[in-house]
Amino acid sequence: MKFQALLAALAATLLDEASAKAFRQRRAEDLASRIEGETTIALQGVLNNFGPDGSEAPGASAGVLIASPSTDNPNYYYTWTRDAALTLKMVVDEFLHGKGDLQPYIRDYVKAQAIVQTISNPSGALGSGRGLGEPKYYANLTRFNGDWGRPQRDGPALRATALITYSRYLLSTGIDSDGTEADNIWPIIQNDLNYVAQYWNQTGFDLWEEVDGSSFFTTAAQYRALIEGATLGQRLQQDVSAYESQAPNVFCFLQTFWNGNYAVANINVKQSGFSRSGIDANTVLTSIALFDPDAVCDDTLFQPCSSRALANLKQYIDAFRTIYTINQGVSESGAGVATGRYAEDVYFNGNPWYLTTLAVAEQLYDAIQQWSTVNTISIDDESLAFWQSVYPSAQPGSYTKGGSSNFTKLTDAVLTYADGFVETALKYTPENGALSEQYSRENGTSLSAHDLTWSYASFITMRAARLAATSDYSQVSSWGSPSKLEVPTVCTPSSVKGTYKPAVAAGAPSDAPSCTYLVAFNLNATTFYGENIYLFGSSSDLGDWRVSDALAGSAASYSDARPLWTFTVELPAGADLEYKFLRKEPSGEVLYEVENRSLEVPECGDESPGEQTVEDSWNGPVGNQME
Repeated sequence: MKFQALLAALAATLLDEASAKAFRQRRAEDLASRIEGETTIALQGVLNNFGPDGSEAPGASAGVLIASPSTDNPNYYYTWTRDAALTLKMVVDEFLHGKGDLQPYIRDYVKAQAIVQTISNPSGALGSGRGLGEPKYYANLTRFNGDWGRPQRDGPALRATALITYSRYLLSTGIDSDGTEADNIWPIIQNDLNYVAQYWNQTGFDLWEEVDGSSFFTTAAQYRALIEGATLGQRLQQDVSAYESQAPNVFCFLQTFWNGNYAVANINVKQSGFSRSGIDANTVLTSIALFDPDAVCDDTLFQPCSSRALANLKQYIDAFRTIYTINQGVSESGAGVATGRYAEDVYFNGNPWYLTTLAVAEQLYDAIQQWSTVNTISIDDESLAFWQSVYPSAQPGSYTKGGSSNFTKLTDAVLTYADGFVETALKYTPENGALSEQYSRENGTSLSAHDLTWSYASFITMRAARLAATSDYSQVSSWGSPSKLEVPTVCTPSSVKGTYKPAVAAGAPSDAPSCTYLVAFNLNATTFYGENIYLFGSSSDLGDWRVSDALAGSAASYSDARPLWTFTVELPAGADLEYKFLRKEPSGEVLYEVENRSLEVPECGDESPGEQTVEDSWNGPVGNQME
């Protein structure tokens, strides 16, 4: 009788396991179907935001990707270099997977970026390369002069990566047999790579446009761009010595973000009183940005399957488990939850974002693809906490594909975990499939900018990663990450000064100025807290006398001994213009100087840009001194 009871219990257990497996299979198939449906909506959402013919992009120039059709609370009807580049990279990857009708969008983007690079802006101009760090422009490809977090140094690297991917396709398929199209695109890439080689070790604003410092995401994007840019440049018989010389330095600097437990999103922060933990979606997006399907699980390159990337991911996810109402009651182990940018976020009251929640899934799918390629999972003390959160009985060791059932059990657990984050995002997606920027931490309703291009792009890249993790679908090709990396013993904060020229063959205007002068305006003007000084004048670089486009001054060097306001503007050589300063009062009142000033910018010299300093003192009415 006992033997029969044991047989019955065993049969029941096997039946339960079979039923559970069948249930998981049906659930996975249902999720896959829902993902395919949303992917169709997401791709159309991206194309709707593409000028000039996108239904949600009226007035946008050809090749311009607007961030969102939203024009009020918030106004995202601009094109951001970073968002557009990340999205274009997705478009290129989809094109490479057979969506041939996307090529006209890619070519329009190429021409638009050739033009964008020549637009003088508050960050600078093309002559010095400084203008390439400008974060955003109006949708009609004109400069945005308003106050903003600038420069942002990830845009050029990300744009280079997107265009390098397309150029490699042109060269490898023979479609561009004489190399003409790739040769025409190279000057755009070259400008961006020269910018990275020159400015990588200078601080700038992070991808959330809030922190002025050194960003983990930016540094990673810069490293990848230099590595694959050098490879493409060699193929096109270009001088790539600057990229080869700086890549090891950038790679060395990348290691300094690791604090022993997780990657700190921003270091060398300039803002006083900055007090975040550094746990941030920035770091998850970094792992995705560095993902190479042919790479091993390397910690120094923060590959998705690496111990550090997994340990970091757990820290990031756990930061959101208890702070959002919609996450309450979700199991601590192996369950997907809603995630946002960082736990201390207060923008729109700090909510989960679709793209950050989907990024968790994408990193995990990428990791599964890598484990399946190297045929081994290694669990060590650094990654153990992550593994036990998704598979409680996990223990340190090496698990080989085909060597035992443990490899499959571990990857299945990670797949289920990743699917949970996708299911969370889909749970709070409206019935029409529209993806906004955020969804409410309280009830999951869509918030902030609607039809966000980056949200749509992130869904499509997540879907590609899942296909690669669950089938023989080839998600992306290798970007050439080195297989064995030696971290330099000393990080060298060097740079190589670049030369910058309009990419005329790709669509840049032939009359775009390539010779410019950096003009430093030093103004002595006593002000009080809340009163600010602006510069405007008779050229587009100075706002064309529009108060709304006046350039904000910096009081960083202001003191009682010298009440100094500074402005650095990059102006075309030989320009003859007029300008004046104005004060903006806390009440909104604007006080102007009495007379216009004149300035003659020198003609081009042997070096571009040259430099000029102008010393001025305030000449006009003074605001009321307020307590």
